[in-house]
Amino acid sequence: MTDKAIEITELRKSYGGRPVLDGVTLHVERGTLVALLGSNGAGKTTLISILATLVAPDEGTVVVEGADVERDPAGVRSRISLTGQSAAVDTILTGRQNLVMMARLAGFDRRAARERAAELLARFDLEQSADRAVRTYSGGMRRRLDLSLSLVTTPPVLFLDEPTTGLDTRSRQELWTVIRSLRDEGTTVLLTTQYLQEADELADRVAVLEGGRLVAEGTAAQLKARTGGEVVELRDARDRVVRERPTDGTIAGLRAAIDELDPGVPGMTITVRKPSLDDVFLRLTADPRDAVAA
Repeated sequence: MTDKAIEITELRKSYGGRPVLDGVTLHVERGTLVALLGSNGAGKTTLISILATLVAPDEGTVVVEGADVERDPAGVRSRISLTGQSAAVDTILTGRQNLVMMARLAGFDRRAARERAAELLARFDLEQSADRAVRTYSGGMRRRLDLSLSLVTTPPVLFLDEPTTGLDTRSRQELWTVIRSLRDEGTTVLLTTQYLQEADELADRVAVLEGGRLVAEGTAAQLKARTGGEVVELRDARDRVVRERPTDGTIAGLRAAIDELDPGVPGMTITVRKPSLDDVFLRLTADPRDAVAA
C-alpha cells in the first residue's frame, strides 16, 4: 500500500472556459499536515471541493486513501471529513444537542451518541458551555464546535478550508492547538489558509497555488531558504517599515543593502530579519514563473 494519503496528478478544472486548476500535482503523506497557500482565486477552494467529491474534475486523477474521487466517491466520503470557512452549526440547539444529532445521523445509537458528544465536548474544551445555545458562543467556540462535528466519526483524512478565518488571535491559537493534536494522533490534514503564520506554525510541508498552478512545494524552511538570506528593513521613527531589500546574507550584501536604503534622515533605523513565508508568498505570486520545489 502506498504511504500517500492524497495523490493528485495533473488535475485540471475550468469554469466557463477559464482554467481554475491547470495541471496540479500534489502528493500528501499519511499523518502529515500540508498547508495550501494561495491568493483569492488561486484555486484552493476548488481543489478542496474536488477532493471532497463536491465538484468533478475535468482531467487528471485524484485518489484519497486508495479511493478515486470519480470511480468511488462514496469510498472517498467514508474516508474524509471537511470543515469549511464558516461554522456549519445549528445556533438554536446547544453544543451538546448539535453533537448528539450529528452522531445519530452517523449511525450511533442514543447512548453511544451521548457518550461520543461528551468525549468531543471535553476534547475541545466546550464542557462548560455544552448546554448553552450555540448562538451565545464566541466565534472561537463555534469554530471548535464545528471542527468537533466533523470528527464525530474519526476520518483518516481531514480537509480544513480556511478554518480560522475571522477569529481573533487567541481563538486562532486555541484552534491551532487542536489541529496539531489531530496531526500528532495520525490524522492527515490538508489545510487551506490565507494566514502565512498559520502555515508556518502548523505545516509539515507548504504548497503554494497561483493562477491554478502549483508554483512551490516544500517545508517552510526550504521555501524560505530559496528567497535568499536576510531582509534589511528601513523603519521610520514610528517603527513602520518604509522600504526593504533582500540580501544574500553575506557582509558585503548587508553593506550594499544598507547603503542603498540609508536616506540619511534623522530618526530612521535599519533592522535585519530572517526571510518569512510572507517573502516567499509575495515573491512567488508576483512572478509565478519563478517556481521553486524542495
